[in-house]
Amino acid sequence: MKQHITPTRTERLMQKDDFIVSKTDTRGRIRYCNRIFMEISGYTEQELLGRQHNIVRHPDMPRSVFDLLWRTLREGQEFFGYIKNLAKDGSYYWTFANVSPSLDSDARLIGYYSVRRAPERAAIEQIAPVYARMIEAEREAGAKAAISASRAILNDFLDQRAASYEHYVLAV
Repeated sequence: MKQHITPTRTERLMQKDDFIVSKTDTRGRIRYCNRIFMEISGYTEQELLGRQHNIVRHPDMPRSVFDLLWRTLREGQEFFGYIKNLAKDGSYYWTFANVSPSLDSDARLIGYYSVRRAPERAAIEQIAPVYARMIEAEREAGAKAAISASRAILNDFLDQRAASYEHYVLAV
């Protein structure tokens, strides 16, 4: 069970050459985490291994972005996106994430592999206000309609740019 952490306004910045790496099983339980992941999240290896990866999910992240992530992975595709994470002490950190399905030698899904790097500041300045509008739409819509309300905000934003989410995040 995820413990309650009160988010703060303190941001942790990844170094330009940092890469956060983790591997999960098919249910999203962490099976491997690198030193950088532990350092920036504030968790120990013991606290992370076996836990759901959403242990670092920040409440400012729209549910529809994770819905998009999981739909993309279920289609056997890799996901690229900007993710705001919550550290153990309540601070936050932004990442540019690449999540890929991990397959065994018989092409069966055995989990997921994720590499996150420091995002460009300009990209965060563009996506953060969109995510804030999406979160507001989720709150107004209520739990049952949250994802579709949030997705509508994102789709409108992307339609105005004639881009898919993946194309947008890779171009910004």
